Formats: sequence, structure tokens, C-alpha cells
Amino acid sequence: MLFFYHIPSFFLLLLPLLPIFFLIKASTPKKQSSLAPSTAISLPRSYPIIGSFLAAVANRKRQLQWISDILQVSPSATFVLNYSIGTQQVFTANPAVVQHILKTHFPNYGKGDYVTGTLKDFVGHSIFNVDGESWKFQRQLASHEFNTKSLRKFIEIVVDAEISDRLIPFLSSAAATGTVVDFQDILQRFSFDNICQIAFGFDPAYLLPSLPQTKFAQAFEESVQISSDRFKEVIPAIWKIKKLLNIGSEKRMRIAISVVREFAKNIIRKKKQELKEKASLDSVDLLSRFLCTGHSDENFVTDMVISFILAGRDTTSSALTWYLWLLSKNPNVESEVLKEIKAKSEALVYEEVKDMVYTHASLCESMRLYPPVSQNGKEAVNDDVLPDGTVVKKGMTVSYLPYAMGRLETLWGSDWAEFKPERWLEKEEAENKQWRFVGRDAYTYPVFHAGPRICLGKEMAFLQMKRVLAGLLRRFKVVPAVEEGVEPEFVPQLTSKMKGGFPVRIVERDA
Repeated sequence: MLFFYHIPSFFLLLLPLLPIFFLIKASTPKKQSSLAPSTAISLPRSYPIIGSFLAAVANRKRQLQWISDILQVSPSATFVLNYSIGTQQVFTANPAVVQHILKTHFPNYGKGDYVTGTLKDFVGHSIFNVDGESWKFQRQLASHEFNTKSLRKFIEIVVDAEISDRLIPFLSSAAATGTVVDFQDILQRFSFDNICQIAFGFDPAYLLPSLPQTKFAQAFEESVQISSDRFKEVIPAIWKIKKLLNIGSEKRMRIAISVVREFAKNIIRKKKQELKEKASLDSVDLLSRFLCTGHSDENFVTDMVISFILAGRDTTSSALTWYLWLLSKNPNVESEVLKEIKAKSEALVYEEVKDMVYTHASLCESMRLYPPVSQNGKEAVNDDVLPDGTVVKKGMTVSYLPYAMGRLETLWGSDWAEFKPERWLEKEEAENKQWRFVGRDAYTYPVFHAGPRICLGKEMAFLQMKRVLAGLLRRFKVVPAVEEGVEPEFVPQLTSKMKGGFPVRIVERDA
């Protein structure tokens, strides 16, 4: 999702002029391949008083690609977009700038009022939406829980059960009948069941053969969608007015969030009662762990759990959706991944999954091109100067784009558009010459964020994705059910989606 911040309210006066936007040079260009380098890119014009507001509105339906194109031709891969006099936003794909805001000058760059205000209704004051002491406290608490072996083992058990009891039987049935299924939806259901069990100790049973529509899951999806749409408003005052009047999407948002939070609170109350009645803790879900540390405030725990569901549900399903599409278009990569999977035992244990080096590299390569979170923004607490000389004033937002960074020739070479896992690998010097994974620093590849706020669930995400792929690809081939040459559209929301879903046919592999 692309954030456009701080558009002045007086631009509401320009709304009657919208028809002329189709006559100006900044109008939306024809759609190009999401992997093909853009041509004839130029920096947007900035006019007196209104800056580049016209270009921003004209490109509102392709904001991410527009800014990414601009960063490709910006000398330092950093660009300052002028909305009007005194209203600016910095966009960057420069690793040195990313390191500056996420690590070196970390205290000077926070979430900011715009982001926290936009997400507050949904995630409240959780770890993903606060700064300062509140963030430090929640980070320490979450970090302790994420580093326990018992939680890791619990995640393995939950994921494996969901694979064997639900995912594999569902795919077997789809293969037998030749049914076209939306694999993006299947992966979201799979991830939703997993994260609800890990976070709540509650199984929503969302991935059943009937593909049920549950009230909680639907409300959660609507909350995510409308929260994403808030960020896409070129004039934020519009959604705020709708919220004030309780109309349209904001009325639906209020209802959806009410359903999500009430559902979560009911589970929290039941869990508290369970823990009171037990002499010792035998539950290892995150909710039980938080409650047993003495943090029983209902709103605090609700905010934390909703945030973990958001992070765990959409990021892995997004990554796997795009991965399977890329794999279907690159049979040579699929062959290497399959060879590695088959080299492992039928019952994969943690160490074996961890050593799936080629599969790990291919996942990193997929997320380079299609990151689950395409952009992140930080607001300057005080005036600053970025490493490339860009001046940042207090209150300005500096946004970095993993999506754009994965497409920079200066970072990935002239073959950046190729899906090439080998760019993450090198042959060992030993006689058997096996592949060895060679990672990139987190500021060149900030797919899992970087610095003090780097993703706590990174290793567990890789563990889950590899276990899914091992169970899936050993038995099935995923074949896109679209016309030859048709490429899916990357939709940048809170976490990225494939527009219209990912229709596929499931084919049983030969034994």
C-alpha cells in the first residue's frame, strides 16, 4: 500500500477540476508488465502553490508503480514529492537512507500521527502502531515469547496438522475433480486457521471442504480492506468526514471492527477463566502466554492479538501466492525446488526444513519482486539530513519501498527482472560443492523491515512457508488457470494481494 501523507484540506477546492487531469501529461500510462522495466520515465512536474498534486491524483490508481518508476530515474534513488508549498514527502529506495531512518537515527523516525491515527481503529495501541516506551515494552514482551522453543514447537504442530488434515485433503479433492480453485483464498484460509490457533488457541476451521464464510474472518478482511483504502485517499479528509458522519465505507468499518474486537474479547475472557481453573499452564498460544505474564488488560491484549493475526495471516499467504505463480512460470526453478524437497524425508523435522537452501533462496527471490509489505513510512521527529543530502524537516514523512528496491538495477544487476534464486547462492568449496545461501543485508532487502523493529516472526515465517511447500509440491503441481501471457496484478494493501485472486488447477504428480 502506498501512503500519501498530509494533503492540505484546501485541495478539496480542486475536486471540481478533476476532469482536466485526463488532459495533462501526468495522466495514467498504459499498463505494463509488472516485471518489465518501464520506459520514458520522467520526474513529475511541480507547479507553484499546488506542487505535484495533479500528478499524484492522476496516478492515484497506480501509486506504487508510479513512485517506483520515479525512484528508478532519481540519481540517488530518493525523491521529494511536493504536494504544495511547505507540504512534502520523501520516497526512497536507497539502502543508506533506509539504514539511516531504521537504525542509525532510529529515535528520530517514528510512526507519526498520520499512520497511528489511520490504523488506531483497527490495531489500537499495539506494537505495530506505537513508538517510544510503549513500543519498547511490547517489543520486549513479544521478543521473549517468540524466542521460546515451546512456541516454535507449537507452531510446527499447528502448521503440520493444518497441512495434513485440511490442505492436502482439499487439494486431493480439487485434483480429482479438476476444479479451478482460488489459491490465494485457500492460502489465506490456511494462514488464518494457523495464526488464530497460535495467537488465540482458537481454531476457526476456515479451511474446510465447504470453504465456509465465518463472521469473524469476513469482518477481519473488511477491516483490512478499508484500513488500506484509507491510506489510498489522496485527500485523507474524505475518509475522516465519512467516519464523522458514519456513512459508506466508514460505517462498514465501524461494524466490522466491532465484530472483530468483540470476538477477540470473548475469547480473552474465556481464556482468563480457563487459566484461573488450571493449576498449571499447558496452553502455549500467545494469548495464554501474555495473560500468564500478568498483562490482563483486555484492550491491551486485544490490540496485541489482532496485530499478530494481521501479520501472520496475510504476509505468508501473500508471499506463497506470488511464489507459486513465479514457480509455475519458471519450470527450471520448480525442478530444483522439487529435487531438494524429495531429497528430504517424508516426515520433515525442523532441522531438515531449515536446510532447504535452494527453496529458501527461491522464497527470498520471490519476495524481492513481490514483497508482502510493499512500502513503509516514518515521520521525522526533528529536522534531519539524509545520507544522500536530502533535507528532512520536522513532521515530514520518509517512506522506503521494498517493491522499488527489488527492481533497482544498481542493487540487483541488469537481470533484476529475472526470477533467479541463484543470485542468493554460491557453491561451496568442498568436494561435493553444495549450494550455500548468501543473504543480503536488511537495508538492501528490507522485506522483513530492519533495525530495532525488524520482524520478530521472520524465522517462523520461513519455517511455515517451507513446510507448506514441502507438503504441497511433493504431491501436487499448481497450474494457473489463466490465458497464456496474462500476468496477475500486484495490489498493494496493508499486505499485498493478487488482484482477482489466483485461479489454478491442482494436478497430482506421478509417484
